[in-house]
Amino acid sequence: MIKHSKQRDCIQAFLATRYDHPTAETVYMNIRKELPHISLATVYRNLALLSDMGEIQKISTGNGPDHFDGNAAPHNHFLCSRCGSLIDLDMDNISHVDQIAGKTFSGVIEGHKILFYGCCPDCMAAGAEAS
Repeated sequence: MIKHSKQRDCIQAFLATRYDHPTAETVYMNIRKELPHISLATVYRNLALLSDMGEIQKISTGNGPDHFDGNAAPHNHFLCSRCGSLIDLDMDNISHVDQIAGKTFSGVIEGHKILFYGCCPDCMAAGAEAS
């Protein structure tokens, strides 16, 4: 059993209030307001632990730092290739892709993570799609 931690509780509570999928640095800068003596290493360690426990999601975009989502329920994300914003996608369940992938794979598919990317509505409104 994992020992209770005020720092971990604070990090998880902070993530529960955010929908912008902050990086560890952003979490650290905000948590320091409540826990001024917390270290960046402690934030990283607790984010990794919360992710490993399935309490939060770690989202690797392949470009830049990982992002964290307080909503641990399975859902998909969209990464804007113009401004870098990471957005929850409200869409139908696509868990059937596990079965599709499994048809031609001799191993066992246990799940998937899909990151959609393109131009977000704010960038499109600003005319970034033409760049």
